[in-house]
Amino acid sequence: MTDTALFCGIALAERIERAEAGLIVAATEAARERGGWGVVMPVAGGFACCADDGSPMNKVAGLGFAGMPDAAELDAIEHTFAAHGVPVSVELCHLADPAVATGLTERGYRLVGFENVLGRALPGDPVPAPSAGVEIRRATADDIPHWLDVIIEGFAHPDGEGVPSHESFPRDVIERAERDIEKAGAVAYLALRDGAVAGGASMRCDRGVAQLTGAATAPAHRRRGVQAALLHRRLRDAAELGCDLAVVTTAPASTSQKNVQRTGFQLLYTRAVLVGGEVG
Repeated sequence: MTDTALFCGIALAERIERAEAGLIVAATEAARERGGWGVVMPVAGGFACCADDGSPMNKVAGLGFAGMPDAAELDAIEHTFAAHGVPVSVELCHLADPAVATGLTERGYRLVGFENVLGRALPGDPVPAPSAGVEIRRATADDIPHWLDVIIEGFAHPDGEGVPSHESFPRDVIERAERDIEKAGAVAYLALRDGAVAGGASMRCDRGVAQLTGAATAPAHRRRGVQAALLHRRLRDAAELGCDLAVVTTAPASTSQKNVQRTGFQLLYTRAVLVGGEVG
C-alpha cells in the first residue's frame, strides 16, 4: 500500500462526526415526511434525534466538540425521548471533550457498546477490480425493492465475528430506516453475481466526506468478492465526485472491519455508546 497514512486529530474527528450528525438529521427529517416522529434537537454542536418507533436514528450524534451540554438541555432531551418511549443513546467519539463522558456517567448514563470508525484518503491506491461474474450498478427505482430485500437479509444473518452488537432491529424497522437514509441523500448500489441479486450497499457524500452508509451480502453469495466489488465501485464514484475522504463504521473486530482494512482503510477512532434516560 502506498496510501498516505491518516492522522486522526480532533479536527478530522469533528469533521467526520459533523457529517455523521448531518446524515442522522437528514434521515430523521425524511422520517417526518413519511409520517414518523422526525424530532431534531440541536445540542452542544450535535443533534438529538427521534426519527420513528424503533429507528436506529433515535440517538444523539456529533456531541463532544462544543463543550458539555448544560443540565437543562439534557433534561429537555431526556423528557422528549421518554415521551416517545425510547432511552437516550449517545454515540460519543473518544476524541471528544472528556468532560462530556464524565458528565453523562455522573448523570447515570451507562456504557453499552462501541463502534469503530475507519477512513482512507481518496483517491489513494486503487482497490482491486471486482471478481469475475460480479456486477455493481446504481440501483434504479425498480431495483429498490430487491436492494431492500438483500440488505435486510444480510443484516438478519450477521457474519458472527467480533464483538456482538448491542442492538438489533426487525425487518420493518430496517426497511423504513434504509428508505429514510436513501431520502437523506444516500445512493443505493446493487450487486449481481452471475445475474442473481447478491448484495447491496449505499453511500452519501457530505462536503468531501464519502460516508459508506451500509453494505450487506446475501449469505449464499458470501466470500465471493461481493463486498470488495461494492467497495471498489463506491470508492471510485466518491473520488470522481471530488471527495477526499471515505469513512465507514463497523462493529469492532468484525468481518466488515477486516474487509475494509484490506483495502486501505485505517482505524481512526472509536465511538462509545452510552445510554441513559431509560423509560418504564
